[in-house]
Amino acid sequence: MRQTLIATVENKPGVLNRVASLFRRRNFNIDSLNVGRTENPDVSRMTIVMDHAGTSAQQVEANLYKLVNVIDVQDVTNQPAVLRELALIKVAAAPEHRGEVLSLANIFRAQIIDVAPDCVIVQVTAGEDKVDSLVELLRPHGIIELVRTGHVAMMRGRNPGVRHTPGAGENLNGTYTNGYH
Repeated sequence: MRQTLIATVENKPGVLNRVASLFRRRNFNIDSLNVGRTENPDVSRMTIVMDHAGTSAQQVEANLYKLVNVIDVQDVTNQPAVLRELALIKVAAAPEHRGEVLSLANIFRAQIIDVAPDCVIVQVTAGEDKVDSLVELLRPHGIIELVRTGHVAMMRGRNPGVRHTPGAGENLNGTYTNGYH
């Protein structure tokens, strides 16, 4: 089973390396990892999707909190969250077959973002299953190149994800140090 964690961290050099090294040292498998700035320029947000394979989210969360630059960790697995990924798919498409590719892109609310004489690039932002489906339908046309971001995640509404380590990430007032909750 795959688990999705959101970690807010200080936006400083070396933080990503420390998180990746923690996963390597503990032999945790990262399925995808996305990092980007937040509305606060001093804070970055990591969406980590990991293969469960004997490793619990609680164990990973506890290990992440040992890192100095980690502010907060939420487990959003099986929670009401929005999970999306971006894929760019370069597909062989001679002019006489572009209509078929365009039709498939439209069904999945994808966009053709580049056209060359013999291929097109399709951009889709959706859940993993939808991206997988589009890729499989485009495969017979000839996928030349494919890149996927992996998940980014955000909880729906104002509810936080599950925190397995009580008190971690909280300041003395009981609010979270990242200012989100």
